[in-house]
Amino acid sequence: MDQIKRMECQVKIKSSADKFFEAYQTKAQLMPKLANQVDRDVKLVEGSGWDSEGSVDDKDRTIVYKLVEGEIMKAFKSWKSIFNVMPMREGSSVKWTTEFEKQNDDVPDPVRYGEFLTTWTKNVDTYLLNI
Repeated sequence: MDQIKRMECQVKIKSSADKFFEAYQTKAQLMPKLANQVDRDVKLVEGSGWDSEGSVDDKDRTIVYKLVEGEIMKAFKSWKSIFNVMPMREGSSVKWTTEFEKQNDDVPDPVRYGEFLTTWTKNVDTYLLNI
């Protein structure tokens, strides 16, 4: 039976919510470079943009990415990442929610992807604090 699973990770950062959200919304070209400290082989293989569909909610500082093809989709029937930044008294809180459906029961849960998102979020925060 097909089942959509959900995984969440939350990271506290020092950057403001608006600045951090804007980086993901308008500086997509920097993201592979910043992810590259985690995964040394991140690259755009083909096309003019990432193979995803999604939506942006400026008011709630939320971006939804729905993957439609690529390496991840070989193991998963569906994959959606929801990125949300919430202001805090000091800094912000970044929440990544991943919803996925495996191709079959032999596919492991994408726990390492959550670790990747945590490290990537910290890398972007460090970058923004130093510009």
